[in-house]
Amino acid sequence: MRHLLKLQDLTREDILSVLNLADQLKFERNNGIQKDYLKGKKLGLIFQKASTRTRVSFEVGIYELGGYGLFLSSNDLQIGRGEPVQDTARVLSRYLDGIMIRTFAQQEVEDLAKYGSIPVINGLTDYAHPCQVLADLMTIREYKGSFKGLKMAFVGDGNNMANSLIVGAIKTGMSFAIACPKGYEPDAELIKWAKENGDFAITTDVKEAVKDADVVYTDVWASMGQESERKKRAEAFKKYQVNADALSVAKPDVMCLHCLPAHRGEEITEEVFEAHAKEIFDEAENRLHAQKAVMVKLLK
Repeated sequence: MRHLLKLQDLTREDILSVLNLADQLKFERNNGIQKDYLKGKKLGLIFQKASTRTRVSFEVGIYELGGYGLFLSSNDLQIGRGEPVQDTARVLSRYLDGIMIRTFAQQEVEDLAKYGSIPVINGLTDYAHPCQVLADLMTIREYKGSFKGLKMAFVGDGNNMANSLIVGAIKTGMSFAIACPKGYEPDAELIKWAKENGDFAITTDVKEAVKDADVVYTDVWASMGQESERKKRAEAFKKYQVNADALSVAKPDVMCLHCLPAHRGEEITEEVFEAHAKEIFDEAENRLHAQKAVMVKLLK
């Protein structure tokens, strides 16, 4: 691993190696074992999209590893006033040991890595959310023991989460089914890749996707930057809710996951969310451990 730009760039072995290290780092943290894996390392944290979990988990993570995180909003950088991303990449490479960026365009992340000389971590783009999916995979393995024979179902928008979950599930050997309305499908190239490389299905029927699922995942109907579409999306997705009826056809011990924030009563009911709150918040905690593993892999 040189960067973490999207999960397509990682092999199955890369993913499992990150997850194994994340398990180790979680064990050490829970048992009061402090190791300064990244003593003196400096990570720039560029936020062009607001965040709760990404910012807190990366700042706490780099601190716990003995390094220093420098928060940089788009208001603080010349990149927010039109400086080309390639110039920002070259400059920051002279000061920092790594960059985490949470932004809109995937190309911006790719260009940072292309023109810079330090590792780049994608904290989220409109196309992909690899850090979240590594935490999701870590949580699934904690609860289920392995990925072998598992089915993951996604209900809702074919957004950055769906794109990255497809790759994470297929690369770790799970089957994957997604239920979404027409016009809201995941990336077309990713669908083609998934059909060629794994057990993948796409449907407009929620119960068809969720049938016999071991893991059911959902996300908000309108993501950041789509606020103007909220009313239109509420109408398009009103039948795409994770509720008791949908889960009635899943495995009896089904996990429900959500990347948060959740809009109870929209993509997931209050009842289902609270029934599965432990795994959802274990999943949120695992952002810290998975991202610490990524930082150690890339910066050490």
